[in-house]
Amino acid sequence: MTEFEKMQAGKWYNTFDREIDGFRDVCRHAVWRHNMLPPEARNGVAPELEAIMGQMGRGAFVEAPFHCAYGFNLFLGEEVYINSGCVILDSAPVRIGARSLLGPQVGIYCPEHHHDPRLRSEGQEIAYPVTLGEDVWIGGGAKITSGVTIGDGAIVGAGAVVTRDVPAGAKVIGVPARPI
Repeated sequence: MTEFEKMQAGKWYNTFDREIDGFRDVCRHAVWRHNMLPPEARNGVAPELEAIMGQMGRGAFVEAPFHCAYGFNLFLGEEVYINSGCVILDSAPVRIGARSLLGPQVGIYCPEHHHDPRLRSEGQEIAYPVTLGEDVWIGGGAKITSGVTIGDGAIVGAGAVVTRDVPAGAKVIGVPARPI
C-alpha cells in the first residue's frame, strides 16, 4: 500500500512522501492562482482551484486569501461562504453543507502528527474527516480539529476551539468549545 493509499484509507502515513507532496504542490499552485486573481476574474473560486476540488456547489464563494492542502478532499455545498484567511488542511475529506458560513481566519485541521517524537520527525501523521452540516455558522478565528462533526444549524462562537462533535442546533463557545 502506498503512503497516499494509506492517507486515503485513514491509516498512518508518511506526509513527507514524494507522491503526497506532489499533490500538495498542485494545490499550492491552484491556491496561489486563486489568491492572486482579481476578484472579478475569480468569481466564486479560481478555475484552477475549482478544477482540483472534490465539489464546488452552485453559488459557493471562497474569499482570498485562502489555503487548503490538497483540494480534492474539499466538498462545498451550495451557497457556502468561506471568508478571508481561512485555512483548511484537508488531508481527509472536509464536507461543508449548503448555506454554511465560515468567518475570517477559521481553521479546519484534519491531520494529527504522531505523538512519538521520533515517528513525528519521520513525518508520520493520520487524518480524520471533518463534517459541517447545512446552515452552520462558524465565527471568526474558530478552530475545528480532526474528526469533528458539526450538526445542521449549529453555531460556533468566534475564537472557539472545537475538539468534539457539536449537535444540530447547538451553540458552542470557548476553549475547548462548550455549549451555551
